[in-house]
Amino acid sequence: MEPRVKQRTGKVDIAWEEAGRGAAVVLLHAFPLNRKMWAPQVEALAGRYRVITPDFRGHGESGVADEDSTMERLAEDVGGLLDHLRIERVVLGGLSMGGYVAFAFLRRWPERVAALVLADTRASADTEEGRKGRHETAAVAEREGSAAIAEMMAPKLLGQTTLEGKPEVVAAVREMILEASPGGIAAALRGMAARTASFDLLPRITCPTLILVGEQDGLTPPADSEAMAKAVPGSTLVRIPEAGHLSNLEQPEKFNSALQSFLSSLD
Repeated sequence: MEPRVKQRTGKVDIAWEEAGRGAAVVLLHAFPLNRKMWAPQVEALAGRYRVITPDFRGHGESGVADEDSTMERLAEDVGGLLDHLRIERVVLGGLSMGGYVAFAFLRRWPERVAALVLADTRASADTEEGRKGRHETAAVAEREGSAAIAEMMAPKLLGQTTLEGKPEVVAAVREMILEASPGGIAAALRGMAARTASFDLLPRITCPTLILVGEQDGLTPPADSEAMAKAVPGSTLVRIPEAGHLSNLEQPEKFNSALQSFLSSLD
């Protein structure tokens, strides 16, 4: 399906795709990838749900604005897209940075979230060292381009099982990173560095919540997901074996099985 593009505020175009009919499921991608990372989930869900996958500003086919991509700004982009599509309530899912944006969206529009899916993400803010590292990486992106970020990030995003045995996944991840603009990468890094912790939000989440994490995730380890699951009332935690940070791409069948089971429980 060809992407649909919506002009927002005169500053940035947001690209997205949608497939299927039924209850709306919005999936927010990881940094520094794009909506293509959700292809296995779109294929699995579109027969029963209306699946919407946007590109964050500066990633994929979306434009980039001359300002940091804070999690609040990215959440506003998602909210604007839903307004444009005339969708009031959604199942909202986010992986990694997508999870940070989901938290920001939930803070502002809790009534619009029918259920929540948090994959390979965390509720904590960056440490001072982590913030410094993001700003340094942003400078690399602006100075050396997206290819340098692909070389730096791809090995960290994937688990050892994938790195050793799934070259097609490694290649796809690198390609998606190359599709992000250097400015968009830098803006997102600075936005993530500025985000606040979401631990205070977790006990107040009242919608059904699924938390997934790859057992080989080195960026947001299983312990981070376990802490969130303990804090979110009634949440379900699923660990994905032989998967790193991009568990939906590394083990799509296992990820999809957990996701479909959760969505079916909402009917």
